[in-house]
Amino acid sequence: MIEHPAAPAWSAVEDYLAETVVRPDRTLLHAVTSAAEAGMPPIEVAPNAGKLLQLLVRLSGARRVLEIGTLAGFSTIWMARGLPDGGRLVSCEYLPGHAEVARANIDDAGLGAKVEIRVGAALDTLRALKEEDAEPFDFVFIDADKENNPHYLEWAIRLGRSGTVVVIDNVVWDGAVLDPSRDPANVRGIIAALQMMGEDPRLDGTAIQTVGTKGWDGFALALVR
Repeated sequence: MIEHPAAPAWSAVEDYLAETVVRPDRTLLHAVTSAAEAGMPPIEVAPNAGKLLQLLVRLSGARRVLEIGTLAGFSTIWMARGLPDGGRLVSCEYLPGHAEVARANIDDAGLGAKVEIRVGAALDTLRALKEEDAEPFDFVFIDADKENNPHYLEWAIRLGRSGTVVVIDNVVWDGAVLDPSRDPANVRGIIAALQMMGEDPRLDGTAIQTVGTKGWDGFALALVR
């Protein structure tokens, strides 16, 4: 019988998998250190999750990606690398300082021509994108303020098409989805989006819990019908 290690071993295993399989390069590592140097919280996705996003973009054949929550551009770089020539990624970032760091990191990765960062409240940006009547997005990654998750999910559907892939990060929140009183502002939005994903006939989804350097958490994955 396998003995279960103490929780800290989760992080060590994740580090091993990242170093052995994922192997993030200098530009990705720099994006993480630049975020720390700028005083940003260490809430970017883990390298193995970033590579999963990149592979999902490639597997889905996405040419247009929408990201809600840029931070320092770590996940942005992963996904942009999954785009084909001529592909485009639009990322929404609320804070100008974060957007400035992200732009530098994205340019450093040689992806500036593929990525547009729009600064301001994401809900305003999403409305503007709808008014522009641009092509639908093929892939949407939601990783911003959790209280607005159901609104972001609704916009992912409206700005997508049949076949659009939607990923929502941080859907377990250290198990607080079972006890919203632990963090009402964030967890209520997380739960509302999960319930929407399970009940809305426009979506076909699942959710996976994870453990690792980001603690006990998880992500949801859905296909727009």
